[in-house]
Amino acid sequence: MRRGLWPLRRLSLVSKKRDFEMIIRQYQPTDCKELAELFYNTIHTVNAKDYTKEQLDVWATGQVDLKKWNRSLQEHFSIVAVDDVIVGFGDMDKTGYLDHLYVHPDYQGKGIATAICNQLESAVKENIVTHASITARTFFEKRGYKVVKEQQVERQGIFLTNFVMIKERNFQVAEL
Repeated sequence: MRRGLWPLRRLSLVSKKRDFEMIIRQYQPTDCKELAELFYNTIHTVNAKDYTKEQLDVWATGQVDLKKWNRSLQEHFSIVAVDDVIVGFGDMDKTGYLDHLYVHPDYQGKGIATAICNQLESAVKENIVTHASITARTFFEKRGYKVVKEQQVERQGIFLTNFVMIKERNFQVAEL
């Protein structure tokens, strides 16, 4: 997995609603609070079509331990997408576990999740595993991920459905 600083990637995305330019850059500790807010707002807006209010409330409580989040994001390969504000973020650990991939509710369907995922996936050669929500399942399937199993995750006595998904990497080793 890549470590250390890497150059900014400036991407111009065109959508039906508007054109915009986005920068993908490495996570910085000063991003943490904004990412926690984006996480909460995205779950309570975008995922509301697939989960009950009770499920959303235990998934994203709004009470995030910012020190713990910051530590995790610094230990992982973590990136953010920035327009005028942070419009998305994602992170992956050194084993190829894609932990977070969230896009601001107002920026859905504009290629941001794809751009973030492309960067994350390019950082590892191993198979990639994620636990995808009902909402995100189709996005990952279109990227070649396969459902390994459906599972029920318990949070504060409430069960949420998600899917363990894997993207197998078939890198060939050349013979010398």
